Amino acid sequence: MDAELKILVIDENETRAAILLEGLCASGLTCVEWLKDTRGLSERIFRLDPDVILIDLEDPNRDVLEQMFQVSREVRRPIAMFVDSSDSQSISQAVDAGVSAYIVDGLKSERVRSIVEMTVSRFNAFSKLHKELAEAKNALQDRKVLERAKGILMTQRGIGEGEAYALLRKTAMNKGQKISDIASSIVTASEILG
Repeated sequence: MDAELKILVIDENETRAAILLEGLCASGLTCVEWLKDTRGLSERIFRLDPDVILIDLEDPNRDVLEQMFQVSREVRRPIAMFVDSSDSQSISQAVDAGVSAYIVDGLKSERVRSIVEMTVSRFNAFSKLHKELAEAKNALQDRKVLERAKGILMTQRGIGEGEAYALLRKTAMNKGQKISDIASSIVTASEILG
């Protein structure tokens, strides 16, 4: 793991924070910031711009989870949350808030490095899945637009599907654009002239 990883520890309890800080230091992770309170958490996290966030709470409240949800959507960082006790609703809320690792009653300095590694690994895996999902949705949308454009050309020009596709492809090549962009232009023009 990269020793230059910027880690933000959020904990109001100095004793618990000391355990995390000791574990990070023993692991060779020395680029660490510690926030003692959660007021204005989102703004402070944006300003510090950490690579990984470790938040230790006795009992995560709704406000902190809401702030973490906002942070995870906008900053997209690996987050590990340490709690003393939990229930299924709290776990579900934490996962929805973007928490990569939810550790119940597991704050031990010797486990910190492996928890950080697992948090980063899970975050990267979920990020990859989100990216693949977005790409699949975009490809499906492009395919729908392409099919509509072919239908428009087939109707207006009285040509077959293969000819409509060939015309789209040729136009895209001649203009140095993607075929999906040409198809989108045809659909938009058809809607305007409709």
